[in-house]
Amino acid sequence: MKLRTKLAAIALLFVALVLINYLASKLPVRLDATAEKIYTLSPGTRAILAKVEEPLTIDLYFSKSIAGQEIQYKNYAERVQEMLRQYVRASHGKITLNVVDPKPDTPAEEKATAAGIEAQTIPGGGEQFYFGLAAVEADQQKTLPALDPMREQFLEYDISELIYSMQLTDKKKLGLITSLPLQGNPQAAMMGQPPQDGQFVLSEWQESFQVVPVEAGATQLPASLDALAIIHPEDLSPKLQFAIDQFLLSGKPVFLAVDPSSQYFRRQGGQSAMFGGTPPNVSSDLPILLNGWGIAYDPQKVVGDLENAEPVQMPNGSVARYPVWLGLQQGSFNSTAPATAQLTSALFVESGSVSLKPGSNLSFLPLVQTSEKSGELPAQSLQFAQPEDVIRQISPSGKKTIAALISGTFKSAFPDGAPKDAEPDKKAEKGQSKPEEKQSASLKQSAGTSTLIVVADTDWLFDDNSVRKFNYMGQTAAQPINDNLAFAANSIDFLSGSQDLISIRGKGNSIHRFTVVREMEAKAAEKYKQELDALEAHLSEIESKLTELQGKKGDGSKLVASPEATKAIEDFQKQEAVVRGERRQIRLKLREGIDALENRLLWINLLAAPLLVCGFGFWFSRARKR
Repeated sequence: MKLRTKLAAIALLFVALVLINYLASKLPVRLDATAEKIYTLSPGTRAILAKVEEPLTIDLYFSKSIAGQEIQYKNYAERVQEMLRQYVRASHGKITLNVVDPKPDTPAEEKATAAGIEAQTIPGGGEQFYFGLAAVEADQQKTLPALDPMREQFLEYDISELIYSMQLTDKKKLGLITSLPLQGNPQAAMMGQPPQDGQFVLSEWQESFQVVPVEAGATQLPASLDALAIIHPEDLSPKLQFAIDQFLLSGKPVFLAVDPSSQYFRRQGGQSAMFGGTPPNVSSDLPILLNGWGIAYDPQKVVGDLENAEPVQMPNGSVARYPVWLGLQQGSFNSTAPATAQLTSALFVESGSVSLKPGSNLSFLPLVQTSEKSGELPAQSLQFAQPEDVIRQISPSGKKTIAALISGTFKSAFPDGAPKDAEPDKKAEKGQSKPEEKQSASLKQSAGTSTLIVVADTDWLFDDNSVRKFNYMGQTAAQPINDNLAFAANSIDFLSGSQDLISIRGKGNSIHRFTVVREMEAKAAEKYKQELDALEAHLSEIESKLTELQGKKGDGSKLVASPEATKAIEDFQKQEAVVRGERRQIRLKLREGIDALENRLLWINLLAAPLLVCGFGFWFSRARKR
């Protein structure tokens, strides 16, 4: 009878554990104990979910049944699934999640293909698998065609951006103020000049936005703009600058690209000089706005980087590294910002640098930076200088920020309100009174959080520095030679999102490196480095002597040597065995601390759960007796 009672108690305990786990999974409360809260939705995401009006279905496709699937993809699939469950809970019934395993030659695979999910290949195995998600709301569908564990820190941003884009019905409007021929010049043929094609960067922006050109002499911005791009501004009217100031302070995002030394206008200046024309302004600046906003930028200084100098072909046909042409690689881009996280290379030509003025309370996030071997030099000194002359002028003074994301509460660059008209009204001069215009009160500081991206270069936007053009079936096509176009598209896409979306920052990864183990390895290596180096040198010397002695062979590969030489070979072989043994012992010492740590962690993992259960049982038994 007692045995039956005990078995029944054990069965009931097992059922209780299952029920507790089930109920815990259904509770709306979660405890995120990770350092970076990677399992907790950001306030921006919750605000986006609160604005979802129509029911939305998310289909997560993952080929978990495919043999040979890499463990990192399996773990990441669990991470994505758990994150999507958080979205479902936070949406209060607006979002439904379906997890689909698209097995080969099944309707599920056909559905994944029809949804636009890309087939990926297992490395080494050659078998294809699917890992992506599709969101369906009413009659529209959008996808993340391929989920990559390398982009885990932006998982929440990508999903939230997808849901946010589902709520948009029309293309957003992007205002464009520029003195550069980004749109081309089709009327040039009428003036006897070859027609100029538009730059591919504009085509990239037009994929997602309705681009609205704004003239430099305009007195106000067009209505209903969602974002504003200002590229190499020249001669902007005071009222237009005031409109830009108020646009930013109202919470609308601005992308600004200025240049201390525009390569395009430098070439145009040479052509104008040949025909006696007025040279264009090679540098660009918005001093009233930038100074008023607390941003430091010198339009007369160019950044030179001795480490990232790009090889440039000189007029004599030789190739030299030119330090003011910056061929930046992956380490130069901010890996935590969505606009630059996936970039690996870029080319900036004679760029400047930006920073905040002392005392500013704005948030300054560098997006693109040079190396420590960077300095600044006058832009005018580049006109006739050779690469070696430029190198001599550079005094490295640390990293320089080429592009930055600046956000926070901006102060108005026009504290006294809108600028007055420069010329008096002619009717007023004749004694005719002009009716007073009612002006709305201008903003003195940001109404909420304002966001601005500043890039201290404009040449990177041109096709010559970003793509390789070729003819494809009678049409001009382009192949990117770096990530310049991606940076331009990412920046505007990021800025055009709502403030809720912009507020979502990249988070950490669920898989962390063993920093303690790495530190132990470094300390152990440093401790035994000298001894190990000496042994390695001694071993190399012994091996070279052995090779020299054993190489003296005659016909038939028989060693021709005296007894003394034979004895020397034997001695060297013994020394080699001893040295190899000593080296093995040192390498064991290098690992012993790490092995001890691994053993401790192993025992903790094995014994933690049983000890907790036993402790709970002991406490429960004592409680019952009392």
